[in-house]
Amino acid sequence: MTLTAPGTKTAAARRFGYTVAILINAAFLYLINIWPSWAAVPFLTDQTVLVLDVVNASLVVSLAANALYLVDDEAWLRALGSIVTTAVGMVALLRILQVFPFDFADSAIDWSLIARIVLIVSVIGSAIGILVGFVTLVKSLWVRSSGGSGVQN
Repeated sequence: MTLTAPGTKTAAARRFGYTVAILINAAFLYLINIWPSWAAVPFLTDQTVLVLDVVNASLVVSLAANALYLVDDEAWLRALGSIVTTAVGMVALLRILQVFPFDFADSAIDWSLIARIVLIVSVIGSAIGILVGFVTLVKSLWVRSSGGSGVQN
């Protein structure tokens, strides 16, 4: 029986997670672009085409990062990947906020306000995530260069 420190995952568990993430991103790319496509979602407007490129880019970058982690998942690489994927995701969120391709007109609830709040909070969370990613990257490079314990988080 292998014991691991609380909060750490085995390499096999991380690889399983990367594989699941790849499959989810691939599924979203298929659902958004091929079948049934974004047009099947009743509250999305024709303006959605103006955000598809960045949304697709975010999914592709995440898929590629997780594929790379399957090959090498050192802490510094995951931190760098986190910065890149979060930054691309933040660009997508900002573009969605700018275009706002939603139509919630037939609802008694102000879903437009709720959606804008969720998007703004997501952008703020992404900015924080990018900062955390930089700190993690610097820390992992420092540990790597100083011959740290070799324990991956």
